[in-house]
Amino acid sequence: MSPNASRHPKPASRHPKPPGSASTGGTGGGAGATAKSSTRQTDSAAAAAPRQAAPKRVSGGALAANDLTKDYGDRPALAPLTIGVPIGQRVAVVGHNGSGKTTLIRMAAGLLDPSGGDVEIMGHASGTPEARAALAYLSDTPSFYDDLSLWEHLEYVARLHGVDEWDQVAADLLGHLGLYERADDLPNTFSRGLRQKAAIALAFVRPFEVLLVDEPFVGLDASGKIALLELLDQAEEDGATLIVATHELGYVDKVSRLIALRDGELVHDGAPTGADVAELVMPAG
Repeated sequence: MSPNASRHPKPASRHPKPPGSASTGGTGGGAGATAKSSTRQTDSAAAAAPRQAAPKRVSGGALAANDLTKDYGDRPALAPLTIGVPIGQRVAVVGHNGSGKTTLIRMAAGLLDPSGGDVEIMGHASGTPEARAALAYLSDTPSFYDDLSLWEHLEYVARLHGVDEWDQVAADLLGHLGLYERADDLPNTFSRGLRQKAAIALAFVRPFEVLLVDEPFVGLDASGKIALLELLDQAEEDGATLIVATHELGYVDKVSRLIALRDGELVHDGAPTGADVAELVMPAG
């Protein structure tokens, strides 16, 4: 442990329950998140319903995308997509490299401007302060400030979002992810896997209603994957909406809805049961 680590609160345990039930309203659901129990049946029915040839405009819910497109010039990265995600739903987005997964997630997070259409988060246009306050984003290529320690990163994000007793929340997260002894180190000196764990801690140290995740399991060791899955499970229990783009096909078993993209086109939207996931992630022949 680094010399200054003792000034940080000790984690509640080696693998504490994620701080989703903390006094801040939790790092999972956030204030005002709707309980999943009231939407589970309707969510499942909506996910299983066949897509219409000309879908009507969707609104409300956790995410609403209407005729959302992205064109980089040489080819469309995302064809017109109209899709809604109800509050409290757990969604996996799959597809081959270049299928449009990251493009969709980044446009929903407000980090990439669409070429056409629009997307809303909790009823607010993506990229607006209201949308950003409602969501947490976990990138597959996290970036950090060069001169801030991991602890200082956590303090900055937590205070920015008004988290009470943020230091204990941060300590519990670091303990859960096996990073407590690296609290005073610079994340940019970490290995790929440790940087991903640090990014996970930053995503969960703040309250959110919607979590957008892009390839979270890349670089994680077995214990890191387990720790992340436990945090995702707790966030779901707290009522948060989880939208996870991933190549980890085993994660599909944990969701109620599967969205598959191929070459920017939507090729599947429904319950994962019975879906040939391996076929869905293959590029077009």
